[in-house]
Amino acid sequence: MTEIRVRFAPSPTGPLHIGGARSALFNYLFARQLDGKFILRIEDTDQARSRRESEKDIYKSLEWLGLTWDEGPDRGGEYGPYRQTERLSFYEKYTQELLAAGQAYYCFCSEAELEAERQKARQAGRPPMYSGKCRTLSPVEREKYLAQGRQPVIRFQVPANQAIIIDDLVRGRVVFQSEDIGDFIIVKSDGLPTYNYAVVIDDALMKISHVIRAEEHLSNTPRQILLYQALGFPLPHFAHVSLILGKDRSKMSKRHGATSVIQYQKEGYLPEAVVNFLALLGWAPEGEAEKFSMAELIEQFSLERVAKNPAVFDLEKLRWLNSLYLKDYSSVELTNLAVPYLVAAGLLAPTPAEVKWVETALSILGERLITVKDVVEKLKPFIGETVEIVDEKAHMALNAETAPLVLKTFREQLIALDEITPEGIQAILKTIIKDLKLKGKEVYMPLRAALIGQAHGPELQQIIAILGKDLTLRRLANVLA
Repeated sequence: MTEIRVRFAPSPTGPLHIGGARSALFNYLFARQLDGKFILRIEDTDQARSRRESEKDIYKSLEWLGLTWDEGPDRGGEYGPYRQTERLSFYEKYTQELLAAGQAYYCFCSEAELEAERQKARQAGRPPMYSGKCRTLSPVEREKYLAQGRQPVIRFQVPANQAIIIDDLVRGRVVFQSEDIGDFIIVKSDGLPTYNYAVVIDDALMKISHVIRAEEHLSNTPRQILLYQALGFPLPHFAHVSLILGKDRSKMSKRHGATSVIQYQKEGYLPEAVVNFLALLGWAPEGEAEKFSMAELIEQFSLERVAKNPAVFDLEKLRWLNSLYLKDYSSVELTNLAVPYLVAAGLLAPTPAEVKWVETALSILGERLITVKDVVEKLKPFIGETVEIVDEKAHMALNAETAPLVLKTFREQLIALDEITPEGIQAILKTIIKDLKLKGKEVYMPLRAALIGQAHGPELQQIIAILGKDLTLRRLANVLA
């Protein structure tokens, strides 16, 4: 059996976004399940936009997700180098072979001439494509254009009347006709290869067995197959994964959650939750389960269960999954994740005592977290001497006629309590309700408002356990004053 070799080949023109991360994940799962190799290749021939900082972001993003690669620019490998700008000699070699065989030619057409051709085709109701008029240039004509300072591109000569068949592992059989494809550019005027050209040579020389990528690349595949055939390379298997749409079925955008992987990390999402979520964007597991470890995904993943229809990005589902994974973390593990967010928000120094306090608070409130970053919002009301009243209901609760008596009575009874326990707090509350002949909410709401500025939230026993007896008494005294 041919060795399974797949690749993820991003362009380092910006941070790694969610769509690219899903493509990387599907390649990774496919390779790991079949004991194959997962290769990282950097396609950096867009020199105007490619940045090494973006390349580093790609590494960081993949590592955070746990998608370790076997070969790549930073790790080397048998089929390197793994940056396209370091592979220019390979492209030049095959370009000369295509030129010598008459399968490629120099084109000197200006952008104005090409635009005029496109306009003429549109007016005639034909798809705009290159006419091929430079195919038959003589050596004398070529020299004349060069003397004029024209910088040629190199075009591939598309064979006539050929059906190009793709047996796609996701989409089934797809057929294109060569007459619908004009002679396309394979080398730009600056000497750098185009995407469709470089990717074929790289995939062939790196012995890529399966090309698993987004559906938007399907239209590139017939051109690439023609190049495989012209260069005498064996074809890989192709699998084009469905698009990702927003919940409104429109193209993914920032308002749907289309942001970088690193931004999800900054927002407090866990890598295992993001991986789980990405896997479910277009892949359907057997059964009803939706929460999977990486090992389980590797065991169950198959291209046969990747859907043809677009996947829908549902940020609420990611948040739900993240909350499930957070519940698996101990308060110590949560504290290690949470402290940097609290420090960044200026809420902690942090001293060992403060870190211990965070651990205590998260042992009580940890299950309320959706993302790790939520710890700032959840714990902020418990930090400091003063209380910020954050909602109208809290104001109303504190302005109630019976509120001062409730706060005063509770504070007096709390002072008399030797040990703070949930049972002790509950006993005080029951006594106040009975003695003052009040409803539960007439006691709970003003106390909660006085202690954390909210009419609704954690149980009072939990609030006092987090604040501690001394701070609870001081906050009550401040409000009564």
